[in-house]
Amino acid sequence: MKEYIVFLDRATLVAELPIPAFDHTWVEHPHTPPEAVGEALRRATIAITNKAPITRAVLEAAPKLRLVAVAATGVNNVDLDACRARGVAVTNIRGYAQHTVPEHVFMLLLALRRNLIAWRQTLRSGAWQRSREFCLFDHEINDLYGSTLGIIGYGSIGQGVARLAQAFGMQVLLAEHKDAATCRPGYTPFDAVLARADHLTLHCPLTEATRHLIGARELALMKPNAVLINCARGGLIDEDALIAALTSRRIAGAALDVLAVEPPTAGNPLLDLDRPNLLITPHVAWASREAMQSLGEQLIRVIEAFVAGRPINLVVPQH
Repeated sequence: MKEYIVFLDRATLVAELPIPAFDHTWVEHPHTPPEAVGEALRRATIAITNKAPITRAVLEAAPKLRLVAVAATGVNNVDLDACRARGVAVTNIRGYAQHTVPEHVFMLLLALRRNLIAWRQTLRSGAWQRSREFCLFDHEINDLYGSTLGIIGYGSIGQGVARLAQAFGMQVLLAEHKDAATCRPGYTPFDAVLARADHLTLHCPLTEATRHLIGARELALMKPNAVLINCARGGLIDEDALIAALTSRRIAGAALDVLAVEPPTAGNPLLDLDRPNLLITPHVAWASREAMQSLGEQLIRVIEAFVAGRPINLVVPQH
């Protein structure tokens, strides 16, 4: 059987992809608008998507589809129930970001704790040039050594963050699920992590159970000198509550690589909040050259395994 593969959003992956080792037709689009996805997959047996939505209507328009290969770890852009109902398998990519996202987390964390942006602004103002002393003390600097890092989500990325934290001499607290009745060995109750952490970093998937995991109540539990890092999914944080916490100095700072709506074509109040204690990067924590190449190579291996009848990385099995 000749497979018909359609990559819906090839521009989201800057990598050299190996040629699949089976008979196939390959079609790729830089981007596919949501309303055009069904037509783009009309002849497809295999769909590759990073963020293009695979809805029930899309599946109905793609009768030959057997596999949705998500070119990412998160699968919240795919209607998994609809795929199960139609017998369409879903796979994802795993482990490729276990170094690059933790490094991004620590870039943001160090920039906040050592006040990098404020120091840059001070230097641009000429304050050092006018100083009578050899150094300035305008902005507070805090060490990571000896501080406490709370981690919510302990998959491969959370584990990578923990390894770096330990190298910095930090204490690591692993948060138990928010509403858990009991606490697993090695974990700390959710609210206790919020109350004790000097830095809190999120590495869990976005589901209905985790949407707005961090809201006004949770921010109120955090230390006034704590910072919040989110390199997972924007919807994990109630953005209005975060803005209120930052403007009232309820917490010391935040660094985000993700927003609730991406791209923020209609704007986002967080982007207008010009504060040195708020850092935002455009969903690039995962996107080192090395990580993207690893992702691309794994993507093709996952598709080849499915075609060979030995599927791996299954989120939804075919039936």
